[in-house]
Amino acid sequence: MERLTPRVGIGQIAPYRSSRVPPDGRPFIDLSLSHNALGPSTKAIAAYRKAALSLHRYPDYEHTLLRAAIGRRYDIATDHITCSNGSDEMIQLVAEAYAGPGDEVLFHQYGYRGFHKAARMTGATPVVAAERDLAVDIEALADLASERTKIVFLANPNNPTGSYVPAEQVQRLRADLPAHTLLVLDSAYADYVRRDNYDPGFGLVEEHDNVLMVRTFSKLHGLAGLRVGWAYGPPSIIETLDRIRDPYNVGLPAQAAAAAALGDPEHETATLEHNDAWIAWLSHELRAIGVRVYPSVCNFLLIRVPPDPTMSVAAVCTHLRDRGILVKTLGEYGLADCLRITVGTEEENHALVDALREVLE
Repeated sequence: MERLTPRVGIGQIAPYRSSRVPPDGRPFIDLSLSHNALGPSTKAIAAYRKAALSLHRYPDYEHTLLRAAIGRRYDIATDHITCSNGSDEMIQLVAEAYAGPGDEVLFHQYGYRGFHKAARMTGATPVVAAERDLAVDIEALADLASERTKIVFLANPNNPTGSYVPAEQVQRLRADLPAHTLLVLDSAYADYVRRDNYDPGFGLVEEHDNVLMVRTFSKLHGLAGLRVGWAYGPPSIIETLDRIRDPYNVGLPAQAAAAAALGDPEHETATLEHNDAWIAWLSHELRAIGVRVYPSVCNFLLIRVPPDPTMSVAAVCTHLRDRGILVKTLGEYGLADCLRITVGTEEENHALVDALREVLE
C-alpha cells in the first residue's frame, strides 16, 4: 500500500524551536522573544476586557473598526488595508495567493524564517540572496530575480540582525525587479526606527501596484499574545488576500484591543523612549565586556560571543538559564556564535549584563 506523504516541500520546513524553555518552573526573565518591555497599553487592556462580554459572538469579518483606526493613525484609505492573525498569517496568505509550484520566492540570507516556510508551503522554490556583514545586499536580490520570481520578501528592519535598508535602496530594488514580481515589505519593527532615510513602505505602495507592506501589533503595541497583523497595499492585492483568508481570522477581543492601542500615543511614546535609552545602555555595557554588538534600530540586539575554545554559545546560554534568563539562539540562521537579546525592563537589563559579565569575564 502506498504510504501517505505530505506535499513536496513540506518536509523541508524546519519545525519551530523556541528558545523559551523556562528553568524548572522558577520565575524567569524572557529576553528570547521580542516583547514590548512595558507591556500593552492600558487602553488596549480595557477594550479587551469590555470585549470579553461579547465572546459568544463572531468577530467582524471585515475588521471595520480596526481598519478605520489604522486608517486614522496613518492617514491611509481603509480599502487599502486588510488584517490577519499576526503578520505571519499575512506572509503565508501572500505566498498562497501569488506563488506555487514552478515559481520562485526570493528573500535575503538572514531574513525572517517565515519567508522560507511560506514558500515551501505553497510548493514554490525558495531563493536566497547572500547578505554583506549581516546587512541586506539589494544588488544581490535584484540579480537573482527572474521570470520565475513571483514574490520578493524584504524584512525592513530585519529580524534577527536589527539592520535596515534606506528608502532610496528599496526604491532602487523595486525599479530593478520584474513588473510581475510582488515586493513585500515586512515592516514589523518599523515603529522603532529613528532614521530620516527610512520609509516603512507607505511611499512605495502609493507609487506602485506591485508593492505590499506588512505590519504587526506585537511589537510597539505589546499585543503579541493576541496575534494581530495588517497589510497596506493596492486594492487589487487587498481584495485578493481577503478572498483567501479566514473571514474570522482576527478575534473580537483582539480587534478591540488593537484599535484601542492605536488611540494611546502616550504608551507609544513611553515605549520608544524606554527602548532608545536601554538599547544604548545595553550596547555600551555589552561592548565593555568584550561582546560584539551589531547596530540595531529595533527593540533587540544581535550580539556575537567572543571566540574562546573554553566557551561556547551553549555554555553562555546554560549560564544564563541557571540565572533564570532566556535569550534567543540563532543556529537556524547559520549564526551559531550569535544571540539575539530583547530589550527588557531596567531590572531585567541589569540582570542580563551582570550574568554575562560573570561568564565572559
